[in-house]
Amino acid sequence: MSWTLEEAQNQLAIWIEAESSVATGQSYRIGTRQLTRASLREIAERIKYWRAEVERLKSGRKPGMRVMRAVPRDL
Repeated sequence: MSWTLEEAQNQLAIWIEAESSVATGQSYRIGTRQLTRASLREIAERIKYWRAEVERLKSGRKPGMRVMRAVPRDL
């Protein structure tokens, strides 16, 4: 995917806010309806991902892994 630094920073802020919400209560009920928030593990994974994306965009690196190949030779 391709997004801007601002979009990545916004996503990171959303997931950090989600972590705060879950820390105050995993689920709640209003009348007959119940809401269960995402797990802290899932949220932590998304925060890690978006932090890495923000850093990547700040540094100007391209997405994906960089693969290099070496060919051994006898001297």
